[in-house]
Amino acid sequence: MMTSGDDFRLDSYKLLLELDASTTGMMQLVSSRVTSGPEWDLAIERHRIAYETWSSFLNKPIGNPGI
Repeated sequence: MMTSGDDFRLDSYKLLLELDASTTGMMQLVSSRVTSGPEWDLAIERHRIAYETWSSFLNKPIGNPGI
């Protein structure tokens, strides 16, 4: 059974992998000079979702702060 600390680290790791992958994808497009069009739009949307998911994860209320 995982502790809440272990759960947090695992969930954090998964979310950060997606955020990093989305950032890398955007940077690859920038280096290829693709900064508009459908491919760029998809990359921006992927990054937005990854960032918002990460931010929501970090800012969710703590279940029981007394423990």
